[in-house]
Amino acid sequence: MRKEEMEMESGGSQVSSAILDDDGRPKRTGTVWTASAHIITAVVGAGVLSLAWAMAQLGWFIGICCVLIFAAVTFYTSNLLADCYRSPDPVTGKRNYTYVEAVKNHLGGKMHVYCGVVQYGLLAGFAIGYIITTSVSVVAILKNNCFEKNGIGALCKFSNNPYMIGLGIVEIFLSQIPNFHKLAWLSIIATIMSFGYAFIGVGLSLATVIQGNGRSTTLFLSNSADSIWNRLAALGSIALASGFAQIAIDIQDSLKSSPPENKVMKMANTIGIFTMTIIFLLSASSGYAAFGSETPGNILTGFHKPLWLVNLANVFIIVHMVGAYQVIIQPFYRIVEILANQWWPNSSFVTREYSVKIGKLKFSMNFFRLVWRSIFVVVATVLAMAMPFFNYMIALLGAIGFWPSVVYFPVEMYIARQKIRKGTIQWFGLQTLSISCLVVSLAAACGAIQGLAKALGKYKPFMYKA
Repeated sequence: MRKEEMEMESGGSQVSSAILDDDGRPKRTGTVWTASAHIITAVVGAGVLSLAWAMAQLGWFIGICCVLIFAAVTFYTSNLLADCYRSPDPVTGKRNYTYVEAVKNHLGGKMHVYCGVVQYGLLAGFAIGYIITTSVSVVAILKNNCFEKNGIGALCKFSNNPYMIGLGIVEIFLSQIPNFHKLAWLSIIATIMSFGYAFIGVGLSLATVIQGNGRSTTLFLSNSADSIWNRLAALGSIALASGFAQIAIDIQDSLKSSPPENKVMKMANTIGIFTMTIIFLLSASSGYAAFGSETPGNILTGFHKPLWLVNLANVFIIVHMVGAYQVIIQPFYRIVEILANQWWPNSSFVTREYSVKIGKLKFSMNFFRLVWRSIFVVVATVLAMAMPFFNYMIALLGAIGFWPSVVYFPVEMYIARQKIRKGTIQWFGLQTLSISCLVVSLAAACGAIQGLAKALGKYKPFMYKA
């Protein structure tokens, strides 16, 4: 009898190990390709559209150098962060399910509180920025059609608000996707869309240059007051475009346990950041060559012909932003739901999952998830309608978030886990990197704030028309 019980226990253990991971959670299925798709979806998004404008503020030499330097810093610190998913050992240690948890276990004290404020504040800001970007693309399609019908000099003005509301309704439904593990298909679609509109923008810019209609460019720009502020804001735009640290741990938590998650994540970092850098350089350089000092904040708004291709690029942006919104906001959704489960573990409203079937479609519904995520989307949409600024909003978010999330916390966790002593050459090198990025972030924030202040002085809330 005991032998049979042991066999049953052994069989149950084998079944359990087949469907559960080492932490008792459902088996993770992510691969290097799904992780790369998540990274590309996050970085080749709203930020890439403003890179040509950033290049126009910085000139060829500084602009290209900044893209390469930010990419190198992001690659280095992202690999440091990949080793922080498990602690104390990066391969066999206990999992850290969130960025905040990794900071808490590595640095202790109240550092994780500061990390949480920065990370989740930024993710909420990104969601607002994506709503703005989507509406800009919808309005761009309407304006292009209006110019085609009435002539390029026609007064074609449209309110962004109806399209922000429309996106909000779509995101309320998509926000019921419970976690990163269920988002791989959406990220893959969004990644394909990002390649589509990025290369359409590059192609249209190169065609403009080849036809001899490109504007004059400079190696370095003048030192007028406005150009100095714009240069600082441009640094923030590049910083925002390069960073994805806020969701890196969540992406890594979707990976299979074997091979080790940190090794797979480093491969995904390589693929994602290399792809990002190539697209950034192509988009920024070709756009600047086409428009020169008059480069628009959203590069695609500068083109009106051929109509079908420009409109197609904007459709790609809209589809990409719909998916990118979900990828970028999932960590925020997740931490709120983790806390809710800890505070109200016996509440069926918070913890119970209901199986719903509509035709052949089956999905799980949770009432707390439905209510709180819907409220968040509504609030984010209203804020986007109140502040529809593109360039300077992107720059400010990038400036605020780049140093703490992309540089400071990964560097400090690396120092703590490697037990690097103060005063050593390696310690000085890491601190120099951190302080240098802090200075850049502060300078970029100043430029973005100055630009926002000028824009706000001319703006009436909810009355903006592009």
